[in-house]
This record gives sequence, C-alpha cells and structure tokens, in this order.
Amino acid sequence: MPELPEVEVVRRGLERWVSGRTVTAAEILHPRAIRRHVAGPLDFAGRLAGHRIGAAMRRGKYLWLPVDDGAHAVLAHLGMSGQLLVQPAAAPDERHLRVRLTFEDADGGELRFVDQRTFGGLSLHPASADGLPDVIAHIARDPLDPEFDQDAFHAALRRRRTTIKRALLDQSLISGVGNIYADEALWRARLHYDRPTATLTRTQTTELVAHVHDVMTAALAAGGTSFDSLYVNVNGQSGYFERSLDAYGRQDEPCRRCGTPMRRSAWMNRSSYFCPRCQRAPRPRPART
Repeated sequence: MPELPEVEVVRRGLERWVSGRTVTAAEILHPRAIRRHVAGPLDFAGRLAGHRIGAAMRRGKYLWLPVDDGAHAVLAHLGMSGQLLVQPAAAPDERHLRVRLTFEDADGGELRFVDQRTFGGLSLHPASADGLPDVIAHIARDPLDPEFDQDAFHAALRRRRTTIKRALLDQSLISGVGNIYADEALWRARLHYDRPTATLTRTQTTELVAHVHDVMTAALAAGGTSFDSLYVNVNGQSGYFERSLDAYGRQDEPCRRCGTPMRRSAWMNRSSYFCPRCQRAPRPRPART
C-alpha cells in the first residue's frame, strides 16, 4: 500500500490542480468506490455538486479534501491500487475508472478515481476540531509534521509491550510509516525488527525517528516508491525511490554497509528485510521457572 511519501506526492498534485475549484458534478461509476459513504451514491454526489474544494490535506497515509469552509471533507482511501488522476475531459476513460469529479473551470481537467482492485474509495465526513475527518481523528502525527512530539513517542514506546517494527506500523503511535520505510529506517538505525520497544534508549528513539524522517524525505524527493504502474502521481507518473532502497526487496544481495547477504523473514503476513550482521536479533528471554 502507498505510504507517506507516495500519498504526499498525490496531495501536492491535488493542491496544484484541484484545490480552489468548484465541483459541478460527481459521477459514481462503481458503487463500491463510495461504500464508506453510508448515505449512498446519490447523497455523495448531491453534497459535492456546487461546492468548492479547499486545500488538499494529509496526515500520515491519509489524504482528504476539505469542502467549502472545512466543516466536511472528502476522505480518500487509496487502498492497494487506488489512483487520483487529473485528466483532460476529452481523455479516454481508464478501464478501472470508478468516480469522476467535474469542475466549473473545465479547462483545468477533471479528477478521476481509478481503482483496479476496488479496495480503496472516497467518502464524505464531518471534520473534527482540528480539521481532520472525524473517522481518522485518532491518527497520530507523522515525523514530517512540525508538531510531532518525539518525547511523547519515546514514552509511548517504553510503555508498550511490543516490538519496534510493530510500533512503527501502529498509526495511533506514529503515522505514515508502512512496511517499506520501516525496513529502511530500521536498517539505517541498525535495529532488528523484533527489538522490544521497552529496551530502546531515548538516544536510540531519537536516531530512529531521524532515520524515518530522512528516508521518507528522500523518497518524497524521488516521487515515492513505485514497484508497478499502480503507484503514480496525479499526472500518472511513477516515482523511482525503489532504486535507492537499502533493505526492502534486497534478499540475498550484499548489505551496502558490511557486505553480508541481506535476509528476508516472514512477518505478520508481510516480509521483513534486514542485515543479520548489522541488525542483530534480540536474545531470547530465558523461560521463567
């Protein structure tokens, strides 16, 4: 699934091409694409027509478009294959086009939600006090957010009886990090994915957060990580950060730091990539007698 850098690339495209425009119509071509909008397709379309889209927003991996004064917002779930594309009205419809938004200034193109696997979707929600759609008000700030509280994050890690990669993927602790960038940051920090969070020192937490910040900033500069044609920006262009990955997807390739072959382990229905020399596995705790 797209992580923070990929979603931020899309947000920037929407900021440029969609924010500030007024919707003339919303066309729902597949009802599954708005299944999270419980009032249904007609309500979704009716509540958008004639309304102005505000500045595109993001927290972690979540993306939304405020409507008019910000009391409501269109929340976008990209899922495994969702794409938000700005296309000329005359452009042929994509095979998996699910929702189309047209605007008063038609020359600026229309917004299309395309989703091959239909795991994603759009929905309209009231906004909470700080502007987030109410259904994601529990999502933590991400490391690129100026208000991210590193001390609070460290304290939360120390309280949790969990392991560090599980914590990095917990969006209520720190948002925006998925499997790819967790492996990359842990490799840079020389931490094994199964390291208990309670054993991390404040210095280690600070260094890890810095690596998360740096790897996602580098990925953002490269347009994100696109392993196939599904992860694209609003103009349909792929990112190329996969060429710079140090850990993820590099099983049996030499570690770029020490030369040891990288390993892959099955982990929570995913994979974890790590260097067995640079990222020593934690010692098993002795059984209680």
